[in-house]
Amino acid sequence: MKLRAVFALIAASAAVPQFGYFRYQRPIVNNPPAAGQTCVALDPQIFTNAEMDLSDLRLYRNEEETPYAIHQAAPIVTPAKPVLLLNLGKRGGQVVFDAAMPEGSYSDLELAVTAQNFIATVAVSGSQDESEKRETKLGRYTIFDLTRQKLGRSTVLHLPNSDFRYLHFRVVGPLEPESLTGISLERLPAGSAKYVTVAESTRVVQQGRYSDFEFTVPARVPVDRVVFVPGVEPVNFSRDVSITVSPIVQRRTSDAEPPPPGPSSFGNLLRVHSVQDGHRIEEERLSIDAPGLELEPAQWKIAIDNGDDRPLQMQSVRLEMIERDLCFDASSAAGFMLYYGDAALAAPRYDYARLFAFQSNAAQAAMGAEAQNPAYRPRPDQRPFTEKHPILLWATLIAVIALLGVIAIKSAKRSATTA
Repeated sequence: MKLRAVFALIAASAAVPQFGYFRYQRPIVNNPPAAGQTCVALDPQIFTNAEMDLSDLRLYRNEEETPYAIHQAAPIVTPAKPVLLLNLGKRGGQVVFDAAMPEGSYSDLELAVTAQNFIATVAVSGSQDESEKRETKLGRYTIFDLTRQKLGRSTVLHLPNSDFRYLHFRVVGPLEPESLTGISLERLPAGSAKYVTVAESTRVVQQGRYSDFEFTVPARVPVDRVVFVPGVEPVNFSRDVSITVSPIVQRRTSDAEPPPPGPSSFGNLLRVHSVQDGHRIEEERLSIDAPGLELEPAQWKIAIDNGDDRPLQMQSVRLEMIERDLCFDASSAAGFMLYYGDAALAAPRYDYARLFAFQSNAAQAAMGAEAQNPAYRPRPDQRPFTEKHPILLWATLIAVIALLGVIAIKSAKRSATTA
């Protein structure tokens, strides 16, 4: 580890919060009158001016530090698990099979189908025992692949919240048993995610067959998904989308040097509301996961590939982040102030955060406007003298080397004279 990094680490670990060293402050307003768990949403501006990991956030009431916890308002979704198909075959012209489901609740199932250009109906029922003859009907679902019509595909079955140990499937349509290879199971998350808008645009630029939207996102602001709000027409569409993020480089070593490449991601926008071959199809996918976080200000470019069709008439495109809440126990209604903007601070360690359990009925407060801390002053420079004045160190080294050289020359002359 470099010497400078060691000194920085020591300085950071020794730093303690003091009001005068915070650059910014924001009051907590609209506090509930009663004591109890209170949460306030962190807006994008805080991420820009605080440290990247929010390590410098400190909450005070009447100059007394108040412990807090950061709660991310998103359910924990476990990875999809594959489920094997049992008793797969054909009966009465229909594909039938069973599936032994893992314990616990589940919701959406996705069938792995190798076929293309089809529309089929899947009837699903459940039971707690494989040999149980009495089954509970869960519903009938339409799966499709409309590649020929350029309308994408969907093989997801949106089941109600279920916990049956065995599911039974009956597929009506132009599919054969060998075209069904498995099921992916998505656990039902506890609760739903809440999002905060980071940026929104209604301005579109047509570049050939592409519809482009551009955003400038400040440094360190997380973007978790991109949401598209299309117009009424066309009713049905399937369009590929690319998202490119490029850091905004303030200085380059030369004008010819290109900016470093940013992360990118791809997705598909889908909306199908139609009746085909007697099947009612209702499917929408109008959001795409964002590619990641940029530590520097970044330019976001979102390009919708319209192919040979007319461009989509987008009402707006939004960049959104999952809501992060700062939660604390409010012993009284007022007087809380949030401070941040001190790079020397390490993340606090509170018992409150370690033992924190989010309450769904927690009171909601609000964040007042950001302001410069009137008492702000820079932290004193704690670096060693040699770190503050490196030129003196080099001058001293050169002087020592020169002195050693003079001594060596005199010693050599003395030796020659003696000889």
